[in-house]
Amino acid sequence: MTADALADALRRGPFHVALRTAIEHRGLSLARLRAHLSRIDVTVAESTLSYWQRGLRHPDMPHALTAVRGLENVLGLPADSLVVLIGPRQRGNRNRKPSASFAELVVAGPTTRELLAELGVDPEGCNAGLELQMTHERVSITADRTQGRIVTRLVSVARESGIDRYVAVYHGETGCDIERVRVAAGDGCRLGRVRRKGICVAFELMFDRRLAETETVVLSYSVDDQTGLECPGYFRIFREPSGPFLLQLELPPDDLPERCVQEVRTNDLRPPSISADLYCDRGYVVSAYYPGVDRGIAGIALEWPENHVPMAGNPVP
Repeated sequence: MTADALADALRRGPFHVALRTAIEHRGLSLARLRAHLSRIDVTVAESTLSYWQRGLRHPDMPHALTAVRGLENVLGLPADSLVVLIGPRQRGNRNRKPSASFAELVVAGPTTRELLAELGVDPEGCNAGLELQMTHERVSITADRTQGRIVTRLVSVARESGIDRYVAVYHGETGCDIERVRVAAGDGCRLGRVRRKGICVAFELMFDRRLAETETVVLSYSVDDQTGLECPGYFRIFREPSGPFLLQLELPPDDLPERCVQEVRTNDLRPPSISADLYCDRGYVVSAYYPGVDRGIAGIALEWPENHVPMAGNPVP
C-alpha cells in the first residue's frame, strides 16, 4: 500500500476505507494493532476493529473518540484525519447482514478483489456506505447475438455521511478481450479511475459532492461490450439484499432466442434456485422484474437456435 493511496483514502474517505488502508500501510495485524492501543491505555476489542475497517459498524461518537484518536496515534496519521471522517452514527446497521464477497458469488471474484484494492477500496466493504433501493438495467443484443450497450440506473440512500462515489464492476464472458469494453458515466456522476484485468473492469463513478446521511442519490452509467462473443444472457451480482430490480433485454427481431429464462442463483457455479420462462413483447423486449433480491445473482439466460448464420461483416462467435 503506497503513501499516495493512503493520502487519497484519508482525503476521500469513507472512514472504514481510510482505516483499512492505514492498517495495511503500516503492515499491522488487528491483534498487533490492539496491542499497540493497549500500551497507550486505549482498549478496543479486535472484533470491533474488524467491524470498523469492513464498514459493518461505525464508531459510536462521542464514546469512540478516544479510540479513534488512539488509532491515529498508533498508525502514525495526522491528528483528526480519521476523526473528521466519522459522520453521524449509522442507523439500522446492527441488524444488517454482512455483504457477501465477490469470491463467494463469482469465479472471477479474486480478480475483482485485486482491482478494488488497486482503487483503494475495501473489497469486503465495497459500496457498504450506500443502500441500494432500486436497479433498472436495459441491455441491447445486436443482430449477431453479441451484447451491445448496457445502461444501468441506480437509486441509493447514504447510510453515512461523506460518501462521494459508487464503485461499479463489470464481468465479461470467458475469453473476452476486456480492453474492448468501454464504460461511461451518465446522470448524477462522472467517471473516475478505471482498472482492468482478466475478464473484469472496475471503475469509479464520482459524485459532485459528499453525501449527507440518509441522502438519496440517483445515478446512471453505461457499458459497451465490443468483445464480439455470443451473449448467453445477462446477470447482475447482488452482494447484499436490495430493493426492486428490473432487467430488460432488447432482442434482435430477425433472430430471437428459442428460450428466455428468468433466473436466480446463489453463485455462478450452482444451478438456478429460481427459474421461470419469459416472453418478449411486440417491441422484441423481454423483461424480468424482481420485487426484491437477496444476496446472489439475478438475471435472464438466453438459449439460441443452432442454425444461426452470422451477418456479413460481423465477427463469428
